Amino acid sequence: MKATVDSTRDRLLAAAERLLLTAGYDDVSVRGICSAAGLNPAAVHYHFGSKEALVAAMLEVRLAPVWSGLLDDVERRRRDGWVPAAADLVDAVLAPLTELAADPVGRLRLHLLARVLFSGQRLPWTSPWFSLDPWIGMLRAARPDLTGEQAATRWVLAFQLLLQVFGAPGAPVPAEPRLPAEAVRSFVVAGLDAP
Repeated sequence: MKATVDSTRDRLLAAAERLLLTAGYDDVSVRGICSAAGLNPAAVHYHFGSKEALVAAMLEVRLAPVWSGLLDDVERRRRDGWVPAAADLVDAVLAPLTELAADPVGRLRLHLLARVLFSGQRLPWTSPWFSLDPWIGMLRAARPDLTGEQAATRWVLAFQLLLQVFGAPGAPVPAEPRLPAEAVRSFVVAGLDAP
């Protein structure tokens, strides 16, 4: 039974991504996703609850692996005594963002991620990358003088800026970043590492 459920969920995720690549987010309906997946019109609601939750699940499946290896590497190095600088943490975030933004599918994923996160909806993320906790811990390792609240605030601001630049949530369709990555990097490093 679980294999059938996973297969159905995978079909819905793949159909949603295909449709979202050719049409804007607002033009893709739940009914259209179900139809493209060859499933009952209620399949999205049954398996995900809403279009937004389906898109969030798709993003988590597609994007979490992009950062999980980097997070694991930073954590492994920290356990071995390495103390990251704020610039190291920004590079761990920025390198995949730059790579994703260079590809149409990656730009779509970043665009959708920005839309979902800026919508203000609380979604059930399960990957550590979608939680601030590991990022707060890493920033506090780099800057032990910061409180958890200060580190959290700096990361929220950093991620909001990065998603605005790389995700273009206000654009009707995914767009390439208009700011040079190096300028964005310098600005985010300065914000995270400020006294």
